[in-house]
Amino acid sequence: MKNNQKLNVLVWLNKQKKKNEKYPLYIKVMVDSKRAQISTNHFIKISDWDPKTKRLKQSAPNFRVINAWLDRSCNLIQQEFLSIAARGETITAQELKNMFLGIKSGPEERTLMEAITFHNDKFLELTKSGQAAHSTWKKYNTTKNKVTAFLKKRYKKKDIPLSEIKYAFATELEHYLFTDEKLQVNTVSKTIKQLKKIMRICVDMEWIDSNPIARFKCTYKNPERVVLTQEEIDAMLNTNFMIRRLEEIRDVFIFCCYTGFAYADVYKLKTKDLVIGIDGEHWLTIFRQKTGERESVPLLPIAFDIVQKYKEHAGCKKYGKLLPVMSNQIYNNYLKEVAALCGIDKTLTSHIARHTFATTVTLSNGVPIETVSKMLGHTRLVTTQIYAKVLDHKISNDMKALKEKLNPQNEMDNKKVKRNYFTK
Repeated sequence: MKNNQKLNVLVWLNKQKKKNEKYPLYIKVMVDSKRAQISTNHFIKISDWDPKTKRLKQSAPNFRVINAWLDRSCNLIQQEFLSIAARGETITAQELKNMFLGIKSGPEERTLMEAITFHNDKFLELTKSGQAAHSTWKKYNTTKNKVTAFLKKRYKKKDIPLSEIKYAFATELEHYLFTDEKLQVNTVSKTIKQLKKIMRICVDMEWIDSNPIARFKCTYKNPERVVLTQEEIDAMLNTNFMIRRLEEIRDVFIFCCYTGFAYADVYKLKTKDLVIGIDGEHWLTIFRQKTGERESVPLLPIAFDIVQKYKEHAGCKKYGKLLPVMSNQIYNNYLKEVAALCGIDKTLTSHIARHTFATTVTLSNGVPIETVSKMLGHTRLVTTQIYAKVLDHKISNDMKALKEKLNPQNEMDNKKVKRNYFTK
């Protein structure tokens, strides 16, 4: 039997959907007049998209990896179609899509654990290609374990069909996480948000008609952010360490306090990341592992001095690293020793340095929040506002300046009024 079907496969940017100023990429599969869309899970800026080649521009972040993945995906779909056509068989666009995604054809219904596993496996592939953080994948895996335990406790089952999930599922899961797992509000919120995302994917995959827990509102509580004061930073700088490893930990932490880099980003800093900026000064420019956004920071003198200090460090020279950064677990453990030796009564972690940069070093010294947001590599200003904890001395100084502006000429009169008032 001769197969006269025609196939067309193309990549397109969906400008009807937007997330953090980026748009999703889809692969459109058309067999004759029928079509199916495949989500690539990639979001890019319009400025990074070449409408002629239907691929990312060479100036776009990770363009080689993403374009190579798109080429391979399109080729796999075409090869599958040609193989079927060679056998004289026919296929629909939806069936081609399902074959590409590894979805079994037929009436078999998908289950919740299958959906979570599908999502996590796809996410793991993204981590291997550098498109997502491995730490985020671990969090999704933790969510999978929590849901597994919940199903066993509440339903006495290992799995449940997607069609059986109702709105109450989310409320019962939330209650379980609070009472049985003893989790905090924000951890519960993040767990359910991850599940809601997976359910949205199930809708996109046409495994279910609608997301049954879409309306569930997750509660989030802004945590009290710990930061160092300028006095505590100075105490760290002025402390002499007899143990070299502690001195290196202190220097890396101070470097983060004056640059705002997160641990994951400072860990992978290379000497090539140190560049001369538009002002002729030294800058560090990287793409954040967490968001993929560009993070550019002019180096303050203290940060630059630390870089120079380790220019000839054996480990840094061997691996081309900018600083001698240890594993996150060892780094955080040693920070506790550093805090004790410096007389700082706070539990230091790698991320406190980032909070300190946002508050004590920049915002409290009058740097506009828009500038701080750009240096931190945030995609939304509201994220920076979480860091923007205004210190008491900043409020005091601002109010003193305001008083001087409002009453400079009446200062003597004000003093006279006060004297008359208290002598009555």
